[in-house]
Amino acid sequence: MNDAHDIHEATVRIKDLLLRAYIGIKDEEINNQQDVVINIRLTYDATEAINQNEISAALNYRTITKQVIAHVDGNRFALLERLTHEVLTIVMEHKAVTWAWVEIDKPHALRYSDSVSISLEARR
Repeated sequence: MNDAHDIHEATVRIKDLLLRAYIGIKDEEINNQQDVVINIRLTYDATEAINQNEISAALNYRTITKQVIAHVDGNRFALLERLTHEVLTIVMEHKAVTWAWVEIDKPHALRYSDSVSISLEARR
């Protein structure tokens, strides 16, 4: 068994969150919602959650996901870079998060390609 003083850095992955938004600068993109696929990875110190086995001691990834959905779904963004930055900001607003990486895919943005994505990361 690990010493109670050990630090347990947990990685949380929110995978393939599929939302729809107005994303882009062309008329077709401005007037029609498109799919965006969001992937988030974050780390936090899960020591208290492990030791207490209580939800109140854990990072609430459901809250983060709901905040991302509320911010993105059905809203307008000119650039994928800006949208990615805004989602990363939402994640990093949670003080327990020590590192986060966000990647957002825009499926079928380019001919002959499954998707285009932008990723950004931040560290506390």
